[in-house]
Amino acid sequence: MSERALPTTLPAWLARLEAAHPVGIDLGLDRVAEVARRMGLLEGPLAPRVITVAGTNGKGSTVAMLEALAQAHGLTTATYTSPHLLHYNERLRLNGREADDATLIAGFEAVEAARLKGEPISLSYFEMGTLGALWAIARQPPALAILEVGLGGRLDAVNIIDPDVAVITTVAQDHAAFLGSDIEGIGREKAGILRPGRPAVLGSTTLPASVTDVARERQARVVALGEAFRREGEGAGWRWLGQDGGGHPVAVGELPDPGLPLDNAASALQALALVEVSLEEPACRHALASVRLPGRMQWLGPWCLDVGHNPHAAAYLARRLTALPCEGRTIGLIGMLADKDADGVIAALAPAVDAWVPVSLEGERARLADDLADRLAHLDARVWHRGDSPAEAADWLSARLAPEDRVLVCGSFFTVAAVLAWHQADAPSTAPTAEHATRSEEAK
Repeated sequence: MSERALPTTLPAWLARLEAAHPVGIDLGLDRVAEVARRMGLLEGPLAPRVITVAGTNGKGSTVAMLEALAQAHGLTTATYTSPHLLHYNERLRLNGREADDATLIAGFEAVEAARLKGEPISLSYFEMGTLGALWAIARQPPALAILEVGLGGRLDAVNIIDPDVAVITTVAQDHAAFLGSDIEGIGREKAGILRPGRPAVLGSTTLPASVTDVARERQARVVALGEAFRREGEGAGWRWLGQDGGGHPVAVGELPDPGLPLDNAASALQALALVEVSLEEPACRHALASVRLPGRMQWLGPWCLDVGHNPHAAAYLARRLTALPCEGRTIGLIGMLADKDADGVIAALAPAVDAWVPVSLEGERARLADDLADRLAHLDARVWHRGDSPAEAADWLSARLAPEDRVLVCGSFFTVAAVLAWHQADAPSTAPTAEHATRSEEAK
């Protein structure tokens, strides 16, 4: 990043950051850790309690439920996630509210000053954003900081922070260009967030053995779903049984269905119990009944928006849709990036979808609607229309839906962001594009 006059607006800062670093994804912690040291971010705990969350799928829902549960118990919170859907401010939430532009700009300015102090250090868009968010959190430490660790985990910039509890939600194949296709190797990368002597909440019963191997090597305290904690029942009225920081049994019953994966809800409850939050049943019920997460099984009338973009996430989505009655047809509006497993996603969703509208995305990693249509044809799936863009396809489809039909929008953050913006516009033909919808280096 050149040493020119600093931007004064958030859009200008984001444009500067996008052009600053020669590569979008630059794995490794040396550069970001050095700047963090210059900023004083590694001199002590970021907050009195810190929970980090990694995994292939389920990170966002786990973070959202952690935030809702903590606030329902009276804790102040800060959450950091990525990517965002419509506005960069979504990434940093302070006490349940998106950070304002001034807070984000102040963070960028602090990072810029530190990276130029001494030998200049180049930082990627994501690294700058992460350090800026951590600086903002440290300025007014909340009772609980909840940090999503992206991509692999071990080499993600967020992993410079030592958590009190680390959560691993799921491990599946994704980001093959960076993590490879070996599930055991991916598990080791995810387990890179674990710390010696600290609890490791393992939120899936199907994690690869490498995760527990790393936990054992690092002497982390394993708290695994199906062993140290579990859930009983499905849907409304389910029950959670787990343990507190001292290993004593804790239970919460008659919980509502949050509309998000219950394994992730159980993991969130367990993580909070391990940071010595005394779980109260009324607070837990209120939090899980009210939690909302844009782009994850988000219903806007008959439109369901979900950012699932790998076979594991698609299979969960198909199960949820199949369980929900629909008198009409289920139409899949799907747009995906070229480096994602489109065949696997389509195959997982096919039992729940009656007809398809594939759409083209833009950018260097874009996949065209024709490519998706060809893959759908191999499954003898019905293709209604090939959309030039998500918004164009949404326009086309909305004029042809019957009252009893529903639409599933899926395949990418880009696809969901564009259709969400289309829905929010006064007129579909003038729908805005998502502001810096998802940076390529952190596309989930």
